[in-house]
Amino acid sequence: MYDYMISSKFADFIVETDYEKIPEEVIKKAKLCFLDFLGVTIRGSKTKSAIAVNSILREYDESTVIGHKKVTIIDACLANGISAHSLDLDDGHRIAQLHPGACVIPAALSLCEAYNKTGKEFISALVVGYEIAISMGILVNPEHRNKGFHSTGTCGTFGAAAAACKALNLNKNETINALGLAGTQASGLLESDHAGTMGKHLHAGKAAQSGVLSALLAKKGFSGASTIIDGEEGFLSAMVNSDIAKKEIDLGKWHILNVYFKKYPICRHLHSTIDAALDILNKNELNVEDIQKIIVKTYKIAAEHDNYHPKTKEAIRQSLPVSLAIAVKDKNLSLDNLKINDEISKISNKVIIEYDKSLDELYPNKRSAEVIIQTSEQSYVNRVDLPKGEPENQFTIYELLCKFNELNPDINIDILSIINNLENYNVKDLMIMINKEIKD
Repeated sequence: MYDYMISSKFADFIVETDYEKIPEEVIKKAKLCFLDFLGVTIRGSKTKSAIAVNSILREYDESTVIGHKKVTIIDACLANGISAHSLDLDDGHRIAQLHPGACVIPAALSLCEAYNKTGKEFISALVVGYEIAISMGILVNPEHRNKGFHSTGTCGTFGAAAAACKALNLNKNETINALGLAGTQASGLLESDHAGTMGKHLHAGKAAQSGVLSALLAKKGFSGASTIIDGEEGFLSAMVNSDIAKKEIDLGKWHILNVYFKKYPICRHLHSTIDAALDILNKNELNVEDIQKIIVKTYKIAAEHDNYHPKTKEAIRQSLPVSLAIAVKDKNLSLDNLKINDEISKISNKVIIEYDKSLDELYPNKRSAEVIIQTSEQSYVNRVDLPKGEPENQFTIYELLCKFNELNPDINIDILSIINNLENYNVKDLMIMINKEIKD
């Protein structure tokens, strides 16, 4: 199919990318990704899915399950990946259509802690993991996603393996084997997401775990297919429904710089709608009782999130009409008000979702939504093309710190000092300090 092996190109990048070769702006963004990950994962460690997985893990003095106990390396990355993804507040990349942090960081963290690595080594593993995961996502999407695969679980497995290989300092041949093993384990179906189940959380945890397992096995001489991505029966042939042989591998662009952070604990495809509606409400004195109709014009994928009767909290996160109704009622959307009652149902029934072809043509470069709120006296219109948190509409460091503190108000730790001086920490000592504060 190809006149080169993608795994070989990935392996060269993983092996050759050291901390000293990473631009300062990339290191700064990596630290912000870790800050966001910590805030979300600490709070996520209290969710039902995180508690469930922790309950079946046996204690073992290798790597920390954030907010819980120490377990084996491969168990820790599974649990932390689930916690990181369970709130739908973790970072993402709109072109790659995945959430890299929830897969990559647990993999890098578990190994760097167990193997007594430095902050610089952790940052390096994080950066190469993001690069590989996002490069895979860009390569295969939107075709891969349109076939029903959740790229966080599939492409994220390659990113986790890349981070694990870097953390273990594997050579090129070992890294190619690890990528081969990761590719044959890569999985995750969108049916789990859109059915409103915790299976979505499992995708990130399993991606992290499969990536780490692949690297540990490769370190011991376990072989994997060097053509797992581009072979005749490889990832591209099996899991992408169009000829993408002409697409270039988008590697070495420091894709982490284009990672977004999330403001609301719902599917990213719904954020533009929420931003547009809240902007209308914040700029106008509107009584919820006076609203007769709310029209949402948006692109196809967002418009398909049209479940008016979600039965679980996970399903609410995937519901445009219900999440919008909550935001309209409270002029806010957070973990604390993500629930349904009669008033929310009444508002959601006023929501009309319209697929807009012109907005769909802008996707995935933009994720546009136009919201029209109609009362008996007036119509209010607002359009958002890129929601808050995208690189073109970034969070400030202050806003990310506020997010951390709002999620974890009882955590008394100088998180900004930790992030700013991450290079100077031993990862094992860092995790002891963080987990002690969480438990105290």
